[in-house]
Amino acid sequence: MALSLRRILQRIIRRGTLEVTGADGQTERMGDGSDPTVALRFLDDQAEEEVARDAQLKLGEVYMQGRMLVEKGDIYDLLTLIKDNTLVTDLNFSMLWRGLVRIAEARLRGLFPVNHNRRNVAHHYDLSAKLFDLFLDEDWQYSCAYFNPPGISLDEAQLAKKRHIAAKLCLEEGQRVLEIGSGWGGMGLYLSELCGVDVTGITLSEEQLKVSRDRAARRGMEDFVRFNLQDYRTMTAKPFDRIVSVGMFEHVGRANYRNFFGKVKELLADDGVMVLHSIGQPYPALYNNPFFEKYIFPGGYIPSLAEVLPAIEKSGLLVADCEILPMHYAHTLRHWRQRFMARRQEAARLYDEAFVRMWEFYLAGSEMAFSHEDFFIFQLQITKKRMAVPGNRDYILEREAELKAKEAMRPPLEKVIFRDGQEEPPASLPEEELDPPVLRPGRQAAE
Repeated sequence: MALSLRRILQRIIRRGTLEVTGADGQTERMGDGSDPTVALRFLDDQAEEEVARDAQLKLGEVYMQGRMLVEKGDIYDLLTLIKDNTLVTDLNFSMLWRGLVRIAEARLRGLFPVNHNRRNVAHHYDLSAKLFDLFLDEDWQYSCAYFNPPGISLDEAQLAKKRHIAAKLCLEEGQRVLEIGSGWGGMGLYLSELCGVDVTGITLSEEQLKVSRDRAARRGMEDFVRFNLQDYRTMTAKPFDRIVSVGMFEHVGRANYRNFFGKVKELLADDGVMVLHSIGQPYPALYNNPFFEKYIFPGGYIPSLAEVLPAIEKSGLLVADCEILPMHYAHTLRHWRQRFMARRQEAARLYDEAFVRMWEFYLAGSEMAFSHEDFFIFQLQITKKRMAVPGNRDYILEREAELKAKEAMRPPLEKVIFRDGQEEPPASLPEEELDPPVLRPGRQAAE
């Protein structure tokens, strides 16, 4: 094993056990011999050196490349073992130097922001929808679920999330609703079908747009739910009664928070209500995780409330309610990771083994952020007028009960169709729009 890597691991791992087999075939054990035990194997000397020099980026990279194997436990167990042991004093000069460089780069990008929103969104969300179908719930909700009561299934928790947000919106039949970041259409369709509102959903993902429009067409909802390829910053429209945004704010970027909430103020009616659902972290980050920035969410940024609340206040908006959901995303990500790994061979056929390992590292690292690094979900209820929402929170439970009763009468969600292992194109879209291929929710297969 490379001397530099041995020194780092010996300094970090004090509790638990890490067994490392180097490219030379020699195995060394770090820690106190107690559980948990994780075993690694490096397949080349260079991989050891790279991890020692820049663990933040290279640990995930060499795992993705198959140059580091986890032979006992899994990548989540490894990340947990490292996180449970790491102290600031364990960082070596190389790690500190690279951290300072990344801080400087992040500050420079903040001074000269470049609009890559469309490209950044496409990097992640324009992947084949067949991939997301492997691990998401039946409604393709790609954001934190709401596990209330605890122990419910992923599908039940995602439905509970939509119900919880709908209750906070205080919707009334006939109102106009804007959804900023409409995903694959599930939230917009839920709000329209259950609450009788008119929904406009906007997205920068062409693949999500195709799926959303097709779902609305299949459910006969095109006159009530419209999805558009639209950047919120250039949107002009008559003010909406309600605005909802779930899992999109993480892509706005902290340099743009004032502009975001300024646009919200412009698009929200004077007596309107907005619900913003986003990942949060306990303090402003100096820079993004380099692996996630390079491979998963380029240009993304997880805000702290200390960065968000001043932007809301300076935009002339009011925070009517703030709810923190501390562990719900950890549970959601664990469901996603387990479902994804159960179908990893299908994912490998869509892409390759390197992609599977990259996605596993992404899901495991994200889960660890919530289980070990105090990340959380915040839901902000935002208004222009103090009395736009009731003066206590009892109405949320009351409206949730009403919505739950209505859900029992809602037509079932569409199932995914496979025909001879291939996707069936929807009748509402021409064949030439199906490149790259996208798996869309469709009619139930004939029995």
